[in-house]
Amino acid sequence: MSSVASHPEKNIIRVQLKQNTVLKNLRDSEMAALEPYLTIVDCQKGECLLHQGIYDMEQYFILDGILKRAVTNQNAKEMILRFGAERDIETSYAAWRLKTPTPYSIVSVTKARVAKLSLPQWVLFIESHAEVKQAFEFEVMHLMSEIMAHTITLHLLNAPGRVHRFVRKHADLFERLPKKELASYLNLSPETLSRLKNQGKI
Repeated sequence: MSSVASHPEKNIIRVQLKQNTVLKNLRDSEMAALEPYLTIVDCQKGECLLHQGIYDMEQYFILDGILKRAVTNQNAKEMILRFGAERDIETSYAAWRLKTPTPYSIVSVTKARVAKLSLPQWVLFIESHAEVKQAFEFEVMHLMSEIMAHTITLHLLNAPGRVHRFVRKHADLFERLPKKELASYLNLSPETLSRLKNQGKI
């Protein structure tokens, strides 16, 4: 972990931050004000950034790689709620606002790099930057809406339909995701996903 300023790839990181869906409209002076609070973290595949059930929460800006939001039941059965990649965010903002523990974990699916800061610090920043706050809260609502739509899809569409919907909405992630992770997200066995692909039904 390191600060942006001390990171050997700080110039690349600054470009990536400017491309983030929430940060892209920040003026240079505003980005300079946020930067000292950011920590750059390189994650290994399978590394957990945020554990389900805790109160100490952080805000993540994905610079490289893919993360997943996943919920686990008492029997350790996992349900993947969403994937996020470069330019996306990950957060537990709603839980923080409601003063409830995190309802899910955030885990790296591939090797990944994120910029993070504590949620209280992030909220302090957006409270004084109305345009960023609006973009952030819109993105939080968009992610929640996407997760709801995906949950409904699992019940209403058959296996090929679920795969087709994912390819249509997330073509950029389809070839990058480990097939085991994608199959789990779509509530399929890896064998079924592979068979659909081999039969040309995707």
